[in-house]
Amino acid sequence: MNALTIKITSEKFSLASAFTISRGTKTHAEVIVVTVGDGTFLGRGECVPYGRYEETIESVTRQIEKLPSDVTLKTLHSVLPAGAARNAVDCALWDLEAKKSGTSVWKMTGEVEPKPLTTAYTLSLDAPAVMQENAKANAYRPLLKIKLGGPNDLSRLEAVRTGAPDAEIIIDANEGWTEPVWLALQQDLQDLGVVLVEQPLPATKDQCLADHEHMVPLCADESCHTSLELAQLKDRYEFINIKLDKTGGLSEALITRERAIELGLGIMVGCMVGTSLGMAPAILLAQGAKFVDLDGPLLLAEDRPNGLRYDGSIVYPPTTDFWG
Repeated sequence: MNALTIKITSEKFSLASAFTISRGTKTHAEVIVVTVGDGTFLGRGECVPYGRYEETIESVTRQIEKLPSDVTLKTLHSVLPAGAARNAVDCALWDLEAKKSGTSVWKMTGEVEPKPLTTAYTLSLDAPAVMQENAKANAYRPLLKIKLGGPNDLSRLEAVRTGAPDAEIIIDANEGWTEPVWLALQQDLQDLGVVLVEQPLPATKDQCLADHEHMVPLCADESCHTSLELAQLKDRYEFINIKLDKTGGLSEALITRERAIELGLGIMVGCMVGTSLGMAPAILLAQGAKFVDLDGPLLLAEDRPNGLRYDGSIVYPPTTDFWG
């Protein structure tokens, strides 16, 4: 195989409004784009370095800079660990292979032809009155995901339900609750029609989830990165949230999805806050998933040119000239 050129670019995209979760607030999405070339064709992939996992733009860039120029999809996992760096390179290599072969990634992987999907739309953590207004403005969407994980969470949830009485609601606590808080909220969560709760407890303190009835299904996010964690999670959660920036790309994400289904775990496919280039490979992965949360571009002030098409909460597969 000829040596590849590997170009690394860091980019910043303004958010449409400040976005707050239990760990803090951000006003921009900072991403890394990897472009791999063989002299004729180019492939692209995007990742979002995430501070929760001790990643920065600089640290991820250094990881990618150390890659050998003859890296392939088969050898990548032996030279980079799971995480943002491997995700960008893995997705870029898939894109390159598709363009070289004149086919599509879904055909190369043996997946079904991707169809449009209904994505959740995320409401930032805020005061109850603000979250109610945001819910009201998005009440036409069938699935809302709300960030919680602080004082007055029940008031926030009640406010969102008032603002969007017909929408299904997912709660994402981002590790912000304790065991007593989660237990005390369970009945209210059920009564208010919550369909899923993501990561209620810190990843290092979620063992107790196996000891209690779950009145509302639980989904592992920070507790689940790759297929290696699945066996220990199956008694604590009903679902796992697969994100490419955690698995280290589409290759491991497909393995994680397959093994999770074998273990009886439900699938949610999520994302960090990024652009259409980061969402495009996940569209393929999310086919058949019970819950889809690929709303990153909807949270941006402006997405990439010719990115994914969104029609309300419906997201359409990428064109092959954009990715895959």
